[in-house]
Amino acid sequence: MSMTADTLPTRRYRAIWISDVHLGTRGCKAEYLLDFLRHTESDTLYLVGDIVDGWRLRKGWFWPQAHNDVVQKVLRKARKGTKVLFIPGNHDEFARDYADLKFGDIEVVREAVHQTADGRRLLVIHGDAFDGVVKYAKWLAHLGDTAYTLALWLNHWFNEARRRLDLPYWSLSAYLKHKVKNAVQYIDNYEHTMAEEARRLGVDGVVCGHIHHAEMRDLNGIVYCNDGDWVESCTALVEHADGRLEVLHWLAEAAVSLAAPSPPAKDKAKEIECEYSSSRTPGFLRSMVSFARLIP
Repeated sequence: MSMTADTLPTRRYRAIWISDVHLGTRGCKAEYLLDFLRHTESDTLYLVGDIVDGWRLRKGWFWPQAHNDVVQKVLRKARKGTKVLFIPGNHDEFARDYADLKFGDIEVVREAVHQTADGRRLLVIHGDAFDGVVKYAKWLAHLGDTAYTLALWLNHWFNEARRRLDLPYWSLSAYLKHKVKNAVQYIDNYEHTMAEEARRLGVDGVVCGHIHHAEMRDLNGIVYCNDGDWVESCTALVEHADGRLEVLHWLAEAAVSLAAPSPPAKDKAKEIECEYSSSRTPGFLRSMVSFARLIP
């Protein structure tokens, strides 16, 4: 007998890492992330950058109720005792101005070092500082972001057709990234660069995001972990009680309970058109969204 979303058991982990949620964009799979947050608990929750997409919000306001619900769920976890650390990325880089401050129960840091139950020390960082495109030519990064947004738009309508035919979800942009030779080489170079930074700092591994490619591998004695994203693959990195690390693919994990994201309630379908609307987004992440619109 298959489980329903309400009966899917809650899983407890020592730590959870998520990144590249891109709240404020149409590509964000907020309903799946909300399902993940409802069915998982952890001592520590790391938000490893690009949680809110300031780039897209400055171009046009998009903030449906499902995105509010994700924010509220994270804040609720923090209030109930989960240690929540937010490490801003390049799409929410405005929050880096508030590093080493606490907003409510969420601590903002530029990077962190996590110690696993089995004693390994892991550098936690978004990773954009090691991306030559973002670091040296921001306009090229924005051009890439535009092309990526187009791929996600095509992906959305392609999967709408697949859903009507009762076919499973398929990611066009992920397929293209894996098939294009330069993209594959870029991912490999990025992984090795991050591993070398961990080695330079004398830690045992690194947890990052940024490239929307979930992975866990050993690179010459350094543990490289990428927690993926929530616009394509819906993945997270978790640490079990014994220190074991695992990448969770929530589209597959939740398949027994969610054929598709739960339909929105009547009010949830409404988009919030400005920060002075009826949005109930509380706390620091609401401030993040407001600050994003004020940045020239």
